[in-house]
Amino acid sequence: MNTHFSRADVEILAKERVYQGRFQIERLTLRYRLFNGSWSQPFVREIFERGEAVGVLLFDPNRNQLVLIEQFRAGIVLKTENPWLIEIVAGVIDNNESLEDVAARETREETGLTVHNLSFISRHWVSPGASTERITLYCGQIDASQAQGIHGLADEGEDIRLHVLKVQEAYHLLNTGKIDNASTLIALHWLQQHESTVRETWSRSAC
Repeated sequence: MNTHFSRADVEILAKERVYQGRFQIERLTLRYRLFNGSWSQPFVREIFERGEAVGVLLFDPNRNQLVLIEQFRAGIVLKTENPWLIEIVAGVIDNNESLEDVAARETREETGLTVHNLSFISRHWVSPGASTERITLYCGQIDASQAQGIHGLADEGEDIRLHVLKVQEAYHLLNTGKIDNASTLIALHWLQQHESTVRETWSRSAC
């Protein structure tokens, strides 16, 4: 659905970087055009500059298995008794990497696997009320028989365990609320709807 609004309907009145670390936070004073045509009052928002990311749901159609990862997440440590999440592979884009290059690199770093036949799932804003983060999701083909060991980059504090699940087992976790992070939810719901198409597309590419 389109609207008549554009970037010209927003005025940035002031911009200040208030934090610079692994990520950064900008404080904006801004106003925007209202639906009635007038302008909002100026207001202040802190914006978390998170950057662009890529996520990959790893699917082995020959063995009917998915490879998911489990890792500690500091962002939820004050909100839950179990800050280890079952997730898809994901990571931030570095420099001028292509989306496909990030998918391949993150799959290798977080699982030790090689990914093929990337099928596009979605590209969406993660938390647009307060963050710049946008993530592109793919489903990628892997050989699940090679999934073993602990992975991740020690200098980034990663300690990643692999979970090899039958597709229906993963769907059960999804449908019973055991999967509770957005990217994995979106990717698994997508595969539920498109599994037969993915299998057909990848089988043709192997011919």
